[in-house]
Amino acid sequence: MSTGAGTAARFDLPEIDDFTRPYWDAAAEGRLLLRRCGECGKAHHYPREFCPACWAGEDRVTWETASGRATLYTWSVIHRNDLPPFGARAPYVAAVVDLAEGPRMMTEVVGGVGAEPGAELRVGMELEVTFREAAEGVWVAVFAPRLA
Repeated sequence: MSTGAGTAARFDLPEIDDFTRPYWDAAAEGRLLLRRCGECGKAHHYPREFCPACWAGEDRVTWETASGRATLYTWSVIHRNDLPPFGARAPYVAAVVDLAEGPRMMTEVVGGVGAEPGAELRVGMELEVTFREAAEGVWVAVFAPRLA
């Protein structure tokens, strides 16, 4: 995380490097990428150069586009966060979701229908990925209730 002169520190922006660039480029196009191991077949998220299940090296682990479907594992409504820019978004719903492909992912749930954030959520609820522009050209995956 870097800040320019006169710019407030941001705690929600990724450090994009050569390895993670495909992930962030896909997010900017509205696609969620996962890594899948060619040795054991397991998918994982967050992106790593090796397989965290069997330790296969980066030559055996490839990028794949996820379906974007998930189920809600757990969540918490955040009413106060002193780190910029989270305070301006409070209250918001921090969550852990189970992606259809298997991995769990920390994220945010958006698009609630109730006046109180998180009031309509329930464990096992079906969600789908959407993307929010966190900064110019930087898009992050968040999830919304899936419409039937």
